[in-house]
Order: sequence, then structure tokens, then C-alpha cells
Amino acid sequence: MSLIGAALPISAQSIRPPLDLAPSKETFAPKSTGGAPAAGGGFGDIFSKLITDVEQNQTKASEITRSVLMGDNPNLHQSVIAMQEASVSFGLMVEVRNKVVESYQELMRMPV
Repeated sequence: MSLIGAALPISAQSIRPPLDLAPSKETFAPKSTGGAPAAGGGFGDIFSKLITDVEQNQTKASEITRSVLMGDNPNLHQSVIAMQEASVSFGLMVEVRNKVVESYQELMRMPV
């Protein structure tokens, strides 16, 4: 008997709702000090935060992996999950960078 094409029942508990990936109002709100409006940097701040978050994910994954390898943490699955989260966040950052560069190149090709 072949398992190819066999359907497994999916319980309602195993289905999770999609992640809320919509940016909050705080993400794109200009940061200002005092009464003066913020001068630029909004787009750059978003990328700085993205890079910082990716770096934190990678640091966390490396710390958990180190603790598993040293025998301090018996939960190998936490290490694997942390490494995958770091990998996915890094991949997302690279794809966002590629899209921004591609958009910039497209704008530069447009006739004025």
C-alpha cells in the first residue's frame, strides 16, 4: 500500500490563523522630538529596525544552540526552531533588499 496520495485528517486544533503581517501605525509614523517634524529617515529607520531584528534572531539562535551543545539545555527542538526562525527572517530581509534594489533600478530606467 502506497502512502502517496493518502489524505490525513486535519484537526481544527492543528490549523493556526495566519500571522498578522500588517504593519502597525507606529511602524510608518515619523518620529519627532518636541514640536519639530522628523526630517527624513523614516524609510531608513524601517530597514535599521529590520536589520536589528534579524541580528537579534540570529544571536538568540546561536545562544540557544550553544546551550544545547554545552548540555545546559536538553531541548534540541528549541534550538532547531530558533535556527529556522533566524533563517527565515534573514531570507525575508534579503528578499526585501532585492525588491528595493530592483525598484530603484526600475525608477532609474524610466525616461524623464
